[in-house]
Amino acid sequence: MFSRSFGFGKRTASAAAATVAASSVGYASMSANEQSSMCEKESAPTPQPSVMEMLTAIRAKVESLENAIGIAESSDTASATAAAATETKKPYGIDVVLGSQWGDEGKGKLVDMLSQEYDVCARVAGGSNAGHTIVANGKKYKFHLLPSGILNDKAMCVVGNGVVVHLPSFLNEVESLRAQGIDAEDRILLSDRAHIVFDFHQAVDGIQEGKLGRNKIGTTKKGIGPAYASKISRNGVRIGDLKNFEFFEMRFRELAGSQMRAHPGMEIDVEGQLAYYRSIAARIGAMTTDTIEYTNEAFSSGKRILVEGANATMLDIDFGTYPYVTSSNPSIGSVLTGLGVSPEKINGIYGTTKAYCTRVGEGPFPTELEREAPGSVGEHLGLVGAEWGTTTGRARRVGWLDVPQMKYSTLINGFTALNLTKLDVLTGLPEVKIGKAYKHGDKILTSMPGCLKTMSETEVIYETLPGWTEDISKARTFDDLPVNAQNYVLRVQELLGVPVRWIGCGANRLDMIDRGDAWDSSRS
Repeated sequence: MFSRSFGFGKRTASAAAATVAASSVGYASMSANEQSSMCEKESAPTPQPSVMEMLTAIRAKVESLENAIGIAESSDTASATAAAATETKKPYGIDVVLGSQWGDEGKGKLVDMLSQEYDVCARVAGGSNAGHTIVANGKKYKFHLLPSGILNDKAMCVVGNGVVVHLPSFLNEVESLRAQGIDAEDRILLSDRAHIVFDFHQAVDGIQEGKLGRNKIGTTKKGIGPAYASKISRNGVRIGDLKNFEFFEMRFRELAGSQMRAHPGMEIDVEGQLAYYRSIAARIGAMTTDTIEYTNEAFSSGKRILVEGANATMLDIDFGTYPYVTSSNPSIGSVLTGLGVSPEKINGIYGTTKAYCTRVGEGPFPTELEREAPGSVGEHLGLVGAEWGTTTGRARRVGWLDVPQMKYSTLINGFTALNLTKLDVLTGLPEVKIGKAYKHGDKILTSMPGCLKTMSETEVIYETLPGWTEDISKARTFDDLPVNAQNYVLRVQELLGVPVRWIGCGANRLDMIDRGDAWDSSRS
């Protein structure tokens, strides 16, 4: 696999050439810089055979033995077997775009670009605590619950069973899009199994955060955690329940009562809430369906499906910097549990990472820089990168790219290609740094610490590269980038062992370099 064969020298891609050069089309699509960098080592070691090459060699030996003892398969049978294999081979799988850091990496922009080629776009986890901003045709669109692929007027948009939905916010988002000329209600499918976030969940979120005092998590107070808690406690209410309002009312009264008992002094206008949900039941019902059946049927019929991840791996309830995490699993596993599909349907897994790093809220941030100091690198990243949260409006914390964290994220998700965003934000810095390794005491760590105390005591070892001053916003090929910017990308690629396919060069939706399928191990 392409992603397993990286072994650059002097920040080059010589080992990658062994894989890519097998396809003359793929090699021809690379830039001159990339081709020349791949050939720098004249005495490169002979590449090891791939698994497929070894299997082919084994098959040839088996066929030779079969012929020798007279049990060889007839040519007609062999042809039929090969034809059947060709017919059953899936042309596409479900492609997934995930956040690989602490969120806000720019996933929506890639989804917006890719979704023009897909039939179905889906959200699978989280809720309105996620936020994506897309700039298209001079208009800025902000998404919280809907997949940003909704800007493709030919795509169906699925909100899967793993998402928790605050219906008033959802309808506000639909109306906001309509006001901007995007009338998409007939292209939205809500899972009947998705749980509802109620206003009192948001109230509980604030109450719980307030009780933590100085140990606050930094929640968005959108009610996501309490809604998932209701789901796990098995007294939650699902969107499909609205189709039988008598049943919905019973479930709602039980849930509201349990919340008021758990939080003395909190009042819930039960009758007012029921009146609201009765008023929207038919509208929501028209968008509600069994999305598990729909998605699997779409896959079987050959439709292309794109999953838009929310939040990011380092906010994962299991894999993130617990307890400073979200309440869901915004890593690759959520595609299976939040959409209801089997693992073999997954194809491309695209990790999105900024060329630096940001984080909103509390919690560990090993490569963090001081943002408020005038003239500092932190101030530059915050201002030039416009680093304020889409959902909260809070100033994001900023820092250098963290390679140990990215390796951990890659290990969990199995990225087949990377989307390196906001490279343009580094323009103008005299030098750029990469957090290359973690050191704890005298020991170089080989993985992400699970203990926050250990992480707080960890020292980051940096590598420094020369910066660049040239404007890269109009770059559309790798060769268009200044040499120092190219070297930065190649070094990141080398350190992570995953091909960088997409490179973000500016804020607009077209300000991106796509290096092509040769830089995507799910396609090569």
